[in-house]
Amino acid sequence: MLKRFATCLLLLTSLGTNAAVDIQEDTLYPQVEFDTSMGKIVVELDRTRAPLTVDNFLTYVVKGEYDNTIFHRVIAEFVVQGGGLTSKLEERPSLAPIVNESGNGLSNSLGTIAMARDNAPHSATRQFFFNVGDNKKLDPSKRRWGYAVFGEVTQGMEVLEAISLVPTEHNETLNWPDFPVNTVMLKKATLLPR
Repeated sequence: MLKRFATCLLLLTSLGTNAAVDIQEDTLYPQVEFDTSMGKIVVELDRTRAPLTVDNFLTYVVKGEYDNTIFHRVIAEFVVQGGGLTSKLEERPSLAPIVNESGNGLSNSLGTIAMARDNAPHSATRQFFFNVGDNKKLDPSKRRWGYAVFGEVTQGMEVLEAISLVPTEHNETLNWPDFPVNTVMLKKATLLPR
């Protein structure tokens, strides 16, 4: 517990504050509500399987770092990704990358939430994605790292499915494909009371 608190404090310092925040370290299955421009989604996180990932994610949540960000990658029957950009397409600051916990037994199945990362296995920072299909190909195998699942949708699956079907285009500014034509906002992410 003390080691995890020290890690949390280090993460907060990286965001430019020394104030401690309550990420409900004693709650094994904390819940987060996403208030999006298309409705609300609630996820239950699994600290028993992905403790580092959950603590990292909740640090961003309680500091308001996901508020007023956009979902910038939407692919029907695959993923809805967000957490890193403002509506002005400015990148939000990130904490240090975390250890990949993809070997935790949780699968990238429909309705789960996982950490986005670069090709390097331990490069996840703040961006996350919802699986809107059964994406077992994103799970780890004997020869490759996977994408760390750390929770699942418990309410608002219909909202997530609606987001997954919005029209997309190639964004010229970022040179990114699968970018929603009309902005889909994550207005606020809230750690729900115990």
